[in-house]
Amino acid sequence: MRFAALAVDFDGTLAREGVVPPELLAALERVKASGRRVVLVTGRDLDELIGIFPSITLFDRVVAENGALLYRPATGEREQLGPEPGEAFVEALRARGVTPLAVGRSIVATVQPYEKEVLETIRDLGLERQVIFNKGAVMVLPSGVNKATGLAVALAELKLSPRNVVAMGDGENDHAMLEMAELGVAVSNAIPTLREAAHRVTTGSDHEGVMEVVADLLASDLDTPTRRPGRSMLLGRSVEGRDVCVPAMGSSVLIAGESRAESVGFAHRLLERIRAQGYQCCVLDTTGEHRELKDAVVLGSIESPPEARAIVEALESPEVAVVADLRALEEKARGTWLADFAARMAELRRTRCRPHRLVIDDAHDLLASGDELPEGLLSVDAIHVTTDPAGLAVDLLETVDSVIELTDEGITYRSADDETRIVLEPRSEAVSRVTPPSTVARLAASPPAAPSH
Repeated sequence: MRFAALAVDFDGTLAREGVVPPELLAALERVKASGRRVVLVTGRDLDELIGIFPSITLFDRVVAENGALLYRPATGEREQLGPEPGEAFVEALRARGVTPLAVGRSIVATVQPYEKEVLETIRDLGLERQVIFNKGAVMVLPSGVNKATGLAVALAELKLSPRNVVAMGDGENDHAMLEMAELGVAVSNAIPTLREAAHRVTTGSDHEGVMEVVADLLASDLDTPTRRPGRSMLLGRSVEGRDVCVPAMGSSVLIAGESRAESVGFAHRLLERIRAQGYQCCVLDTTGEHRELKDAVVLGSIESPPEARAIVEALESPEVAVVADLRALEEKARGTWLADFAARMAELRRTRCRPHRLVIDDAHDLLASGDELPEGLLSVDAIHVTTDPAGLAVDLLETVDSVIELTDEGITYRSADDETRIVLEPRSEAVSRVTPPSTVARLAASPPAAPSH
């Protein structure tokens, strides 16, 4: 499962003229029954929303006031995420005849054409406020507060990553939320700029569009082409000047190098790019060379291996990257340890859809040919690093989608179903000459390269 949560706007998305049809509520219940979370993200005042939408209790979290208020429906708790607007500001707006004027915990809202009075009041009082427009509404919020910041707080409480969220909206104030999410969806009635920025635009409008996405989410985990490509990691450029990328998640990658130092260095650079986009990584390290991975939590040492339980507990926080130092793991204990780790990892993936990348260093050693591999380690999100492709388990090779081959001539990338070689920028100034395309099978059949020390 790739998407663990659905975050959805209320007016113009979930609701049409303030009404959410029963069939959509039933569909959202099915989303929850699938193990996913649902989060409502709205610019509305919370009390007003509760008054018109009693089914608000269906949601795991509600972000109201355009990101300034967090509501936990199960307990009724409210948490203010921004400072109060200040009585002087509110009174100054009233004195200028601004009406209607709604005052929330942090938000102050009116309608156009009162934006002139709002901006003049902010200027005259010397306040630091942001003004957000949304289909005729004029909302004033503390600087830095928006739907994305509020959703981030909700996701942190639920121990979910934005990289596992699909967000839906229709208005100007939904831009930040859709940009933050892994998949941003605009309903067909959304403003043009939001439709242009979204990964996907629904065929149906408002709640019909939400029903459309929910159906795809439950049927295929939204495994359908989008109008804009998802996030990917730049590996380099081809000799023709074309960018060469690998998906940030959702594919299995084999890094095969003649030099161990070069393989580890390349994997580190790739991991840094993956983590820079907010994806979580876990590294199984049999040599201790990944202990220096920047800002990672290192578990285990040369004296004692880490407990699989401790690794998974650390990964419960989506912002944490973990390096598991397995140098002390004895060969006779590996099977039991890997089975325990795989089972715990499968549960974490079921509930949190993480880690986004599992990196297995010296895969020819840890997952050797002839070994019986736990199913949980044959992940579509794995990166296997090796200097000996011939030593890899056949079951593992069958899961590989793409290969990055590091040789003295340069770096070559190929996908498992495409034999077109793409030669990236070589390490020397001379452009390398390429030999005929090779495949994953050819790599596995070739004699192991002598390790470089």
